[in-house]
Amino acid sequence: QVQLVESGGGLVQPGGSLSLSCAASGSVNRVDQMGWFRQAPGKEREFVARYMNSGLTKLADPVEGRFTISRDNDKNTVYLQMNSLKPEDTAVYYCYALQNTLITWGQGTLVTVSS
Repeated sequence: QVQLVESGGGLVQPGGSLSLSCAASGSVNRVDQMGWFRQAPGKEREFVARYMNSGLTKLADPVEGRFTISRDNDKNTVYLQMNSLKPEDTAVYYCYALQNTLITWGQGTLVTVSS
């Protein structure tokens, strides 16, 4: 089993930047990919970004060009750098780790984009 601890959320003005991190512990050698989803108030959870073990990454269309996902294998940590933030980016951001078909979620961290 993998445990995930997220950090880095907060309040930021439109156009600003924030960086989220997600540290994995436990059976990290079995993780195939890590990434992020988000859930805005009243909406379903949606995919944001993923980082595969191969090094391939994928970003959702709404964040392409503004967000970057990266991973530090030595620290078993995945990062989400969010630039040019918009009010519609406001959501609880959840880190996940996928091991075969088993998905583990982090506790979530709130990102609020508001002036």
